[in-house]
Amino acid sequence: MEMKIKKSKGRILFEVINFIIIAFLTISCLVPIINILAYSFSSSQAIIENRVSIIPQDFTLQAYKYVLSNARFWTSMKVTVLRVVFGVIVNVIMIMLVAYPLSKPDHKFHARKYYVAFMLCVMLFSGGMMPTYFIVSKTGLIDTLASLILPGAVPVFSCIVLMNFFRGVPEELEESALLDGANQFQVLSKIYLPISKPSIATVTLFALINHWNSWFDGLIYSNHTENYPMQSYLQTLVTSTSFSLEDMDVDRMLDMMNVNETNMQSAMIFISIIPLMLIYPFLQKYFTTGLTVGSVKG
Repeated sequence: MEMKIKKSKGRILFEVINFIIIAFLTISCLVPIINILAYSFSSSQAIIENRVSIIPQDFTLQAYKYVLSNARFWTSMKVTVLRVVFGVIVNVIMIMLVAYPLSKPDHKFHARKYYVAFMLCVMLFSGGMMPTYFIVSKTGLIDTLASLILPGAVPVFSCIVLMNFFRGVPEELEESALLDGANQFQVLSKIYLPISKPSIATVTLFALINHWNSWFDGLIYSNHTENYPMQSYLQTLVTSTSFSLEDMDVDRMLDMMNVNETNMQSAMIFISIIPLMLIYPFLQKYFTTGLTVGSVKG
C-alpha cells in the first residue's frame, strides 16, 4: 500500500507558479513556429491582407510545391547534409581526442593546466573574422566543404563538457586495463567511451545543431551560390525582396499565383527545421544527464 505524502501550501504554490512559467515559455517558443507554419500554408492574398496569425487562411500547398521543385534548394540541402555528416564526425573525434588527455590529473599530465588555460582563453577570445578568413583563403579552402568544417573542428565548450565527464570515471578502471596490457587508445575506446554515452550524445547534439543552423560561414567562405549550405541560402532569400519566376511557362506561373516571398520563405524555413525536430527526441534522453554530469567537476 503506497503512502501518500501531503504537500504543503508552499509546495503547491511553487508547483503552480512553476507550471505557469514553463507553460508561458513553451507558448512563447511555439507561437513563432506555428505562425511560420500558418504563413507557409496561406495564400499570398491572405498574407497581403494581413489576415494570417496562427491559423492558415485560404489553405494552399503551392509554396511547398515551389520549394520542393526548386533545384537550388535541393543543392543547398545536399551541401548541408554533407556538412552535418562529416562535420559532426570530425567534431566528435576531435572532442574525444582533446578531452581524454585533459581529463588526466596533473601528476599524470603535467602540462594539463596550461592547455586548459589556453582553451579557456580561446573560448572567451577569438582571433576575429578577418584573420580567420585569411587563413581559410590562403590554405585554399574557399568554396570547399572543408571551409565549413575545419575552422570549427574543435568546439572548446564541448571539449570541457566531455573532459569533466571523463574526470568522473574511476581511475581504477584505467589502471586495471593498463595492467592487462592495454594502451591509451584502447582505454579510451573500450572503457571511457562506452560509459560516456550521455555526454557524447550531448556534444554530438551540440555539433549537429551548430552545423545545421550555421549560415554566416557559408556566405563568407563561398563565392558561388551553389556551394551555399541551406541556412545561407535561406538567409539570402529572407533578405531578398523578390523571387524569380523566370523559365516558367504560363501554366506554371498560374500555379504560382498563391505564392509570394513570405509564404515561400516560411515553407523553406519550416522544412529546414523538420530534421532537427525528428532527431532531437532520440538524443533528448541523454541531453540533460550528459550536460549535468559533465559540468560537475572543474
